[in-house]
Amino acid sequence: MYAQDYDLVINNGRVMDPETLFDDIANVGVKDGRIVAISKDPLTGTETVDATGHIVAPGFIDTHFHFQMPIGYSLGLRDGLTSSMDFEMGCAGSYVAAWYEARAGVTQANYGCAVSHEFARAMILDGSDGAEYLINGPVAAYTTRAKTGWSVTRPNLEQGNAILEEIDKGLMAGAPGIGSTTGYMRAGISSREMFEVQKVGARYGRPMGSHTRYTLGNDTTEVNGAQELIANAIALGAPAIVLHFNNPGWRVTHELISGLQERGFNIWGEIYPYAAGSTTINAEFLEPQSWVDDLGNRYEETILDPVTNEYYTLETYKATIASEPTRPVVVFKMPAEDQAKWLTLKGVTMASDGVGAQPYDAPWDFPMDQLGGTHPRTAGSRGATIRLGREHNIPMMQLMSILSYNAAKHLGDTGLKAMQERGRIQTGMVADIVVFDPERFTDNSTYDKGAVPSTGMKAVIVNGQVTVRDDVLLPVFAGQPIRFEPEDKPRFVPVSLEAWNAEFSTGMPSDFSGAFPADGSN
Repeated sequence: MYAQDYDLVINNGRVMDPETLFDDIANVGVKDGRIVAISKDPLTGTETVDATGHIVAPGFIDTHFHFQMPIGYSLGLRDGLTSSMDFEMGCAGSYVAAWYEARAGVTQANYGCAVSHEFARAMILDGSDGAEYLINGPVAAYTTRAKTGWSVTRPNLEQGNAILEEIDKGLMAGAPGIGSTTGYMRAGISSREMFEVQKVGARYGRPMGSHTRYTLGNDTTEVNGAQELIANAIALGAPAIVLHFNNPGWRVTHELISGLQERGFNIWGEIYPYAAGSTTINAEFLEPQSWVDDLGNRYEETILDPVTNEYYTLETYKATIASEPTRPVVVFKMPAEDQAKWLTLKGVTMASDGVGAQPYDAPWDFPMDQLGGTHPRTAGSRGATIRLGREHNIPMMQLMSILSYNAAKHLGDTGLKAMQERGRIQTGMVADIVVFDPERFTDNSTYDKGAVPSTGMKAVIVNGQVTVRDDVLLPVFAGQPIRFEPEDKPRFVPVSLEAWNAEFSTGMPSDFSGAFPADGSN
């Protein structure tokens, strides 16, 4: 090509492609949003990035990023996040189309959202249907969780079918999969409901990501929760994501997933490099019977308020549950020395579980030093991954795989075209690229100051456009949707007593009690 044929040239960087294991000093030419040249020969173009001494790698992909709002994308981009999706909380099915439409042409990073199991339950069981805030996707939980029906109610057959139909609407609208906060709804979700929800996704060949049933739990219950999700997926021939399994029992869970991958199952798991998690204070697993009596924790040592930077007591916990049930908290749950260990695991994805900061609805250029109430993983997961890799001599190609390619590979294998074209530095691929200093790129966010951006990014390129340059976020809105093409007809099939009897028995008595029973007994 002639010089003027390249829109952007990245010169003299260490180019790394996790799929082919290419790792060499080269120049990269970009045209019309795609990589068109990777060459030892000098390249010139309209815009240039000097990557001398820097790594040039696929833009980072996160399948578990809740902060799907303008300022959330800003925090992620400063951390190298070019494609963010939420496969846990998700967006209410009836609102998926509007959620994508609201971001078209005005979003700086690529964006995607699974359809939400939790919001379907909130709509059917708590009457949240029709609420305008549901268009905001994941952060709507700060409103819906003020009620409790979504968490504790066992639906009857009619309600259960309504929940499943609401989920189907989101998949019909192109959602890349289903997100389920199962562990927050363990009292309300029967094994039958879990299986039927995964069945809805299986009809589309799309994955379900689950905060598994017993998370947070011990080294037996945690694994049992993963086994529920995995067994359902195998039986249904469906993909599945074991969300943030960096909890007690993680070695067993990883071995289970690895064995299934070796046998060709599209099932994978994610980790994040923090010993503490984040949730709302009314999470079921933080109740005294679970957190204190069963797991042996003390609030004074494990539950931190990220706004006041003070630990809770049993008394302040109860008072906050009564006055502000969806207040964010930081939960210390694992040894700090495990953080780097998780980054060495083969085949996982690094997914941040990035949560919202306050104010949630701030514009993209809101001063980040005025944001509050969030976990450091929202702003710093990728910087922390590179820093810990540097400190513990973890191979850079391993880090690039878990930060980008692994997620793209698994999602691409579901047929999601947007991910088949990302997570790779190869000619013909979409030019989502990060250029960073391997010795300087680092996280700066902490548990008491969770929204401090990472530093050390030379450039973050989204669909061929430089969106971050030298740690400065630019007014560039090149983000594209991560979704399937919407479909005209639903694939929803109601659960019925008659259909179950016909398929699975030779003559069940007519008084058999439903295939989606309210008491969860079957």
